[in-house]
Amino acid sequence: MTIKLTPYITLEGRTQEAIQFYAQTMGAEVLSILTYGDMPDLPDTFPDEVRSLVAHAKVQVGGTELMFSDTPGGTPVESGKRVTVCVTTDSVEESRRIFDALQEGGEVNMPFREEPFSPGFGDLTDKFGVTFQIYTELG
Repeated sequence: MTIKLTPYITLEGRTQEAIQFYAQTMGAEVLSILTYGDMPDLPDTFPDEVRSLVAHAKVQVGGTELMFSDTPGGTPVESGKRVTVCVTTDSVEESRRIFDALQEGGEVNMPFREEPFSPGFGDLTDKFGVTFQIYTELG
């Protein structure tokens, strides 16, 4: 089992621009990118502007990975949530264990469940006010 911590950056509709900027300034390489339009459960009522926003992206900068997403529809990012910590494991069971442990005394922002980009994902703010995204990535 492996665990790694990754900074997760959430922007208000500017993720594509940020990724291009980091590619130019630091040689960031896009490892994966999924738009809201790529997600199978997105209702047809969402406008094209939302469909083109980034739901989840991963880039490599040197030996470090960064993860990104846009808030849908330009929704403002809450104070303290622009940069969060993504805890990645290679086991859904371990991800769930960490999620359940961190939520004690905290607040669940997104329940732990399967998502198009991960077999086990959840978002919570712990009792110290630190927001974690628990992400499972199977090899």
